[in-house]
Amino acid sequence: MPDSRGVPPDVEAKLHHLERLVIEAKAVPLSASIMLNRAEIDGVVADLRDALPDELTQARWVIKERDEILERARADAEQVLEDARQEREQLVSEREVARAADAESERLLADAREHARQIRLEAEDYVDAKLANFEVVLNRTLGAVERGRARLRGGLDPDELGEELAGAPIDDPDLRD
Repeated sequence: MPDSRGVPPDVEAKLHHLERLVIEAKAVPLSASIMLNRAEIDGVVADLRDALPDELTQARWVIKERDEILERARADAEQVLEDARQEREQLVSEREVARAADAESERLLADAREHARQIRLEAEDYVDAKLANFEVVLNRTLGAVERGRARLRGGLDPDELGEELAGAPIDDPDLRD
């Protein structure tokens, strides 16, 4: 389950481990540089890379869910259209009834199109919101990795790194779960 910032625990733990390695690294005498175990750093970075595809899988799942919602909306619209056509055919028996049927079927078709359009727009808004929150999580994670790498090169103060990792919480409750 992601934390309040939307970062999964395995990624968060790896980032903290990487941060600890940098903070606890021995200083090179007469220098601002530090000494790190390359194999240990490589291992943490590899673990981070392995953890990130879960986020990408989640994004693919959101897109697949959107496609399924759109497909259901299309099927519902087709069913409504088919029902409207059948109803129109039944009502065409008399002249007055036929005119009323034409008007009603047009109304039903317009309603069905509008309903399908609304479902599509709602699905697109839902997916866009999910992808936007997901983008925020990925950007924060990428930023933390970049700052960690910069810190390894001596470019950031450890306090700055900690402040960046404690960003604002994600508004989307689905990304917290």
